[in-house]
Amino acid sequence: MTEKILLIDDEQDFLTVMSERMEARNMQVSTASSAKEGLEKVAAGNFDAVILDLMMPEMDGIETLKLLKEKNPDLAVILLTGHATIKQGIEAMKLGALDLLEKPADLNTLTEKIHAAQAQKMLIIEKKNEEMINKIISTKGW
Repeated sequence: MTEKILLIDDEQDFLTVMSERMEARNMQVSTASSAKEGLEKVAAGNFDAVILDLMMPEMDGIETLKLLKEKNPDLAVILLTGHATIKQGIEAMKLGALDLLEKPADLNTLTEKIHAAQAQKMLIIEKKNEEMINKIISTKGW
């Protein structure tokens, strides 16, 4: 199954190169060059994972992560940075980031994280469907 990914980064060259490399691995990739654009795309779409730059103008990755998780707590978000501090990494994980990887990210490692995110999403969907079925069955008295 093809993973649906959103890349959010203010560096256009990075977006171009990463999206091409991920598409070569049979992933469906959308891009956003700002946190605001990324939030709009997440609101309008359904993604298996969001790859988010930590350091961006206007709104950084931590603020963006908070907003993403408020709207969709189950969304898998992987932060990328060239300027990580331990404090930022801990904060990102507390806020629900799947991982924090340093740029340039190893594509094999990133791909593994994306596969794990998609598997996690499928388990969440399966659990929610099971809960909905059980609720229907219990209210119908079958």
